[in-house]
Amino acid sequence: MYNEDDLSVIESEEQLISSPDPLESEELESQTPPPDPEAMLRLLTSSETPQRMLAARAFCELRDERAIPHLIRLLTDVCPLVRVSAAYALGRNTSPDAVEPLIAALNNDWNGYVRKGVVWALGNCRDRRSLRPLIHALKTDISAVRLWAASSLAQVAKLEYEDIIAAIPPAIEALRRDPVAAIRSNCAWSIGQLCRELPLNVIYATAIDALLEALVEDEDLGVKEDAKAALLKVGDPRGLQMIEDLELEGLI
Repeated sequence: MYNEDDLSVIESEEQLISSPDPLESEELESQTPPPDPEAMLRLLTSSETPQRMLAARAFCELRDERAIPHLIRLLTDVCPLVRVSAAYALGRNTSPDAVEPLIAALNNDWNGYVRKGVVWALGNCRDRRSLRPLIHALKTDISAVRLWAASSLAQVAKLEYEDIIAAIPPAIEALRRDPVAAIRSNCAWSIGQLCRELPLNVIYATAIDALLEALVEDEDLGVKEDAKAALLKVGDPRGLQMIEDLELEGLI
């Protein structure tokens, strides 16, 4: 679906997974004065690409409803760096009006950085319309996008019971089969979050089984730790007993 050979701003999927994102540095925000909202609003419609990018990045920090229509428009900007900044900014300046344009960007944008930002924004929007596109991304997209789709899925699906039961099977499948350990870890976290919203039924039991399976069988220690943490937060008696037994045997 996506032509990864055309990713002119991406060297590898490994780079994309590990690359810093503009919203991750709280320390940076605290050390620099916030941009002027009025000036940044004007630059969102600039004819100069660097100015549009600067303004879109500013709204990764600023919250202003007036920026939302412009940020939505910038999701289709010719420059991928503008598009990715607009996606992150819409994750801070959430709006129901942005959900469909974000979904369109997830489905159509060739750039992995952009799609990565889009799935983060969709998770923050917490809108049910995002559920199916996020499930599709978790199943089919490149590893960096799957990584964030796994965690965004829990943010969206936990809102409604029918969404939880739709989200858990693909999360279990990715927990069992995704070749990237970090994605499996995010799936373990998401499954734990969703289990906390479920009654004690067959779907709940299947999800706990998947976490126990990851705890015992996954080859990656990080995945094991995240599965253990998920089980502890859920507080399932079967999970707690398994953790106790494995700790007594020195296996975890």
